[in-house]
This record gives sequence, C-alpha cells and structure tokens, in this order.
Amino acid sequence: MRIIGIDPGYAILGYGIIDYKGNRFEVVDYGAITTDSKMAMPDRLCILYDSLSEVIKKYEPEEASIEELFFNNNAKTAILVGQARGVAVLACAENKLIISEYTPLQIKQGLVGYGRADKKQVQYMVKAILNLEKVPKPDDTADALAAAICHAHTTNSRQKGIL
Repeated sequence: MRIIGIDPGYAILGYGIIDYKGNRFEVVDYGAITTDSKMAMPDRLCILYDSLSEVIKKYEPEEASIEELFFNNNAKTAILVGQARGVAVLACAENKLIISEYTPLQIKQGLVGYGRADKKQVQYMVKAILNLEKVPKPDDTADALAAAICHAHTTNSRQKGIL
C-alpha cells in the first residue's frame, strides 16, 4: 500500500510518501511545500493545492493520512491552518484517495507508544522505523512521515482484528 502522510500548514505543508508491504516500510519521497508570507492567503492556498495535487499525481498513493489540528490559544492561526488543511483534504479527495485523519496524540502513540511523547522522540522513531540516515527536515516533513507510519500501523492492526 502506498500512503501519503500530510502535516498541514499554510507556510509549510509537509508530506511524506511511503510504501508499506508485509510490515516493511520503504520511503518513496518526502518534502515540504512552502508559501511566501507576503502573498495573499487565497494565492497561498492555490499553491498548496496545486503543488500537493502534483505530488499525488506523480506518486499515485492509494491512501492519505492527514494530521488533525490541535491548537490551544491562537484562533486566527487555527483558522488559517484549517484552511490549508481543507485544501489538502480536497486535493486528496479529488484524486480519489482514501483519507484517514489522526490526532497528534494518536500519531505519537502509534510511533512511540506514548501519546505525550515529545517532538524529538517522534523524529527519532521516524528515522529508525524508516531506516533513514538522519531526521528529515523541516520538522513538518518528519511529522508527515509520522502520520503515514501511524496510518500503516493502524490499518495493519484493523486488518488483523486488533482494533
């Protein structure tokens, strides 16, 4: 199964594409789509949508794992990230991907086994599970790969009747 993990953001949208076969992972590609802070928000959303659609068309994932939003205080930031997340969901839906959504707590639990793990622990597990030489940068890219790994583990558990 080919999975695209997405860490939504309007300045940086991280993505990671993995193949998952027989409990084995293979990294296909990962990266970040960035937008210029001087641009109008509608233009930034267009860049995110067009660029993510290109990535999806190029790598043809079957399923998407998108991190859900979690914000404590800044409502304006939450709304802007929510718009970017909506664009990511639309790009996946228009390309007929099966979409699953996971909270940051679920992703941490799926990788580290502890829902309150810190960012460095998650990044270390991404590096270890995917057998990478170093932690992917920017952080949004590692988070996207973490979402994809979480989905692979969750899907595998569902198929085995564990969840």
